[in-house]
Amino acid sequence: MNQDHQSEVIVELIPVIRRVVAARVRDHQLVDDLVQETLARVMTARHRIENGTLAPYAVATARNLVGELAKRQDRAQRKAHLLVDDATALPAESDLLQREESSVVGAALARLTPLERETLLAHEVEGAATAELAARRGTTAGAIAAQLNRSRAKLRVEYLLADGGITPPTDRCRPVLFALSAGDRRRQQELDTAGHVLECDSCLVLSTALFDRRPPQENDDEARVSIVVDADVVTARLKGRDIAIRAGFASTDLTLIATAISEIARNIVKFAQRGEIVVRMVDEPGHHGVTVVARDAGPGIGDLAEAMRDGVSTYRGLGLGLPGARRLMDEFDIVSEVGKGTTVTMSKWR
Repeated sequence: MNQDHQSEVIVELIPVIRRVVAARVRDHQLVDDLVQETLARVMTARHRIENGTLAPYAVATARNLVGELAKRQDRAQRKAHLLVDDATALPAESDLLQREESSVVGAALARLTPLERETLLAHEVEGAATAELAARRGTTAGAIAAQLNRSRAKLRVEYLLADGGITPPTDRCRPVLFALSAGDRRRQQELDTAGHVLECDSCLVLSTALFDRRPPQENDDEARVSIVVDADVVTARLKGRDIAIRAGFASTDLTLIATAISEIARNIVKFAQRGEIVVRMVDEPGHHGVTVVARDAGPGIGDLAEAMRDGVSTYRGLGLGLPGARRLMDEFDIVSEVGKGTTVTMSKWR
């Protein structure tokens, strides 16, 4: 994505961030400061997180900043009666925080297997090199490095769970979070992490904290956009159009593709709590173009035949709805289950 598109996407986040902050802070000047600080952090992290996670990351960052502000204000209020802040209280408070931090780290380490814990501590605390550890274990340095990476990924997840006092609501949560923490795309696909995060509020919140710890993963052939609010519709349209440009479409087709994406994205905002749109470039023998997959965890569609009938608009947008999106694209498929959600797959070929 070029610099202009990146700037437009960041600007589209401002109303969302402002709503999150203003819901918790009444001072208008303070709201402006927190919005600017959130934007600064989002821009700094822009190249370290997947495109589709930018909006959730911005919301989580704004909430964290508001939470930090509340803690500082509470501490100041509790000490307001003191003419001078007693310096003797600081070491005690610092010691308490240190004990709490150690407790959280200890709880996280306890969730690792004995071998994982022993290897990680030997490497990180004792300074043992991977070659040395490999010799002890009768394996290779590469295998030890891979094990250390997996252990660190698990430890990050367990630390966040322990620090937040969170009990994962399902057995799928930990494996999904481990795959996200490690940035293991193959494992993410096996576990259908995108589908799980759409359905699990706990994992959605925790995943935003994990994204900031991951290395950049640039992929010019694919764009992912989380769809939650109206601003996300614009983001999806822009990113979809950008992929279509790379795929070599002419301006007329670019408009058709962007419009179809907008229609599907608005459906998600209107009828589902949240969803995701993935736009991929396809360059295979006999197929050159883009494929769009839109998934949501909404109520589903009871009567697909009626919803796909021409003239039926599922919301008051451009009036095209699902039938219009189908006409704009070359291939269109929809699967919906009441109570579980809807998946739309559509393609445009050059």
